[in-house]
Amino acid sequence: MANRNLLPPSNPLPLTTTERVVAPTRAPLQSGVHDFVTDHSLIRPASHHDQVVDHHMGATTANHHHGQQVAVPLSAPVLGRRQPGRQGDHDRSNFFSSDDNALTKQIQGTHAPDVQELDVKPLLAIVEDIMRLATPASHDTNLIPGGQIVASSQHVDKLDDKAFHNTTSGHDNNKVYDNNKIYDNNKVYESKIYGSTYDHDADIVRVLAYPINKISCEIVCKSSAGGESHTVTMHLLNTLSNYSWAAKVVITFAAFAINYGEFWLVEHLQAKDPLAKNIATLKDLPDVMAHAGALQQKFDQVLNLLNQVLKVTHRIIEFKELPDVYISHDSPEYMAATAHIPLAVYWIIRSLLVCASTLLNLIGSGHEYITSTAESWEISSLAHKLSIILEHLQTQFKNCRDFVEKKKEEDEYKRFVIIMTSAHVDNMKVLRAMFRSREDQRPLYHGRTKTNERLDVLRSKYVLLLISDLELPLEELHILNSIHRQQTDRHEYEVLWLPVIHDPSTTTAAGAATMTPMQEKAFQDLRNVMPWYSVDHPSLVERVAIRYIREYWKFVHMPMLVVLDPHGKPSNHDALPMIWSWGTEAFPFTGEHEKYLWASKIWNISLLADNIDARIPLWVEENKVICLYGGEDIQWIRNFTRKAREVAEALHVPLEMLYVGKRNPKEKVRSCNETIAKERLSNVFAAGDDYYDYVWFFWVRLWGLWNSRKKIGMTVENDVIMREILDVLAYDSSNHQGWAAFSWSNRDITKGNAEKLMPVLDNYAQWAYKVDRPDRFVRALDEELQGFHPEHHCTRLILPASDGQISERVVCSECGKTMDKFVLYSCCTD
Repeated sequence: MANRNLLPPSNPLPLTTTERVVAPTRAPLQSGVHDFVTDHSLIRPASHHDQVVDHHMGATTANHHHGQQVAVPLSAPVLGRRQPGRQGDHDRSNFFSSDDNALTKQIQGTHAPDVQELDVKPLLAIVEDIMRLATPASHDTNLIPGGQIVASSQHVDKLDDKAFHNTTSGHDNNKVYDNNKIYDNNKVYESKIYGSTYDHDADIVRVLAYPINKISCEIVCKSSAGGESHTVTMHLLNTLSNYSWAAKVVITFAAFAINYGEFWLVEHLQAKDPLAKNIATLKDLPDVMAHAGALQQKFDQVLNLLNQVLKVTHRIIEFKELPDVYISHDSPEYMAATAHIPLAVYWIIRSLLVCASTLLNLIGSGHEYITSTAESWEISSLAHKLSIILEHLQTQFKNCRDFVEKKKEEDEYKRFVIIMTSAHVDNMKVLRAMFRSREDQRPLYHGRTKTNERLDVLRSKYVLLLISDLELPLEELHILNSIHRQQTDRHEYEVLWLPVIHDPSTTTAAGAATMTPMQEKAFQDLRNVMPWYSVDHPSLVERVAIRYIREYWKFVHMPMLVVLDPHGKPSNHDALPMIWSWGTEAFPFTGEHEKYLWASKIWNISLLADNIDARIPLWVEENKVICLYGGEDIQWIRNFTRKAREVAEALHVPLEMLYVGKRNPKEKVRSCNETIAKERLSNVFAAGDDYYDYVWFFWVRLWGLWNSRKKIGMTVENDVIMREILDVLAYDSSNHQGWAAFSWSNRDITKGNAEKLMPVLDNYAQWAYKVDRPDRFVRALDEELQGFHPEHHCTRLILPASDGQISERVVCSECGKTMDKFVLYSCCTD
């Protein structure tokens, strides 16, 4: 169009209806009259627009700013009608070879915003509607979420009136399409960004109507006049200098959309509207559409470029939507991320000019329009340039979004900490802060009834949060289940399993990361064997709650039981030691109650073994001597049990022996348990697999007693019970062949390791005179053990480091010296 002279020839000749005027040469159009869009500059609104909107419109060239000439940074193509035979490849050879920094400075020199920040999304929504509806008849386009116009090569002979008015963008006789949804490759997306569901802000559209139409005319005039693309782009930037970068882009895009939409509106309606047909005839559109197949590649290229323009435009707007309460637009992070937006705006406007020029070249060209390699290269190069800019902006936007999410999470975490440390009427505020659920949701799963429940079922109750990962030991679960069945105050407290699967530092901002199928199965398997409440899914646990659990309650891997009182206040950060030590008697799991439970306790067989085995209380009542022994050397076990029975028979002492294995029992302990039962060396907890739970519980309970005693302020130096517990734990940790503890009734108790026990028992004849009655056996044995000191000893004590309660100073049970402290990492598969 740029080189077509629409003025009548100097010697007009009468034409017949079959004659055509073919102008071999055409002079550039100088009038600037828009030949298919009303010249909106002639319909000028009130004068105040001149002050707010029309900036530098009278500039003669975009290469002059503030009276100083700026060199064009690259050899840019000339807009307008391509002349036959013209070669543009050489002119565009250094299309992207300019210094971007110099260009950016030149672009920023045009930027002088003094207009209030405008929400241009409603305007962009209209533009997207136009792009979606104003489609070449040989293409079917959809607009999918994220700002993309998708073109498919499905030919549509005629646009159905209903489809046109309802803005349905796909056609399939076997499908029913919803105007509020978008269809792409059989996938359905809810439409949230354009016409049918977007509530356009009419005020914004009215405010920007004049500059949009004025820029629309400028695009046509400058393109028609054969303006050089860089110069025209800079001219438009100067014209829009007082607007934000996002507004510049959307206003220019809207201006282009007017031309683009009117062009295709005429083409769509010409088959059924006489007015449109006459306009199309004057524009020579019938010939163009008759050879639309040959132009399909051109249309595809233009649509691809417009896709890139739309994507980059969305990214620019998204930067403006970042909440400045978390990331100030003056902050270094934001400034660095948006440094390339001016350059992106420049290339968007320049791309829109090229698209406009391409459409203008179609008008009146008839059979003469020939697609040049240079023109295709230019469009493809611009699309590639924008794709690079888009990738950069996406990366920067992700960085900003992550920065915002981190700030938001910090604020949410601070609010969560305040909730956890504040006083409340009941526990509901704390529970609702910990779990992600709506009022009508049932985020809890009850293992006994297999039903989902609301959080309200826990209102004003003690809630025992069982916190663990998916590697919760089954033996621990079995013992907890056994204790839970003994609960008498069921109406006062409930157990709730809270699985901690993900590390908040590695999860995305959207929430908890998805679980693998293996993790899902592990979760379901554990949940199904728990008779108490559990979270319906780990993703319902808030990320801030997981972070709080790790940072304040020091959860790492080992299970812990946090007690929330009826007001939601944590009253015990780990009640498992109390549970192991006292069972249901530990309720309400407070420090005061723990001191009360210890008040009447002394070191005896009941404290050491409690009711782990139902036979122990009976043996106590029958005044039998009870021997608990452990180790995993089966030969030593044979020798010890035979010698102990020999001594007991010789001294007429009723003796019952029970094998308690070793902490963290493995294959050797299982083998010993089976051999002892088979050879009837002594009593064992149970045959089969159940023995493991009893052995595990004996040792974990002993560790719980140690922790519980320590929590009430006792130390090894000033407390007999802690020293006795320490001795047993040290026996188990050291490389001894075994150990044993002897008790009579609930009074006398003594103990020793293999290095002491066997020599003392072998020499029982020397001290047998002290045992004139069975009740004096333990006391006499204790005197002999206390008086026996091996020449050498090596005592070790291994304590779990799960709760940070490891003592800085521990003394040796043999010599009283301070033991050396080491860090031990162990992974033993036996």
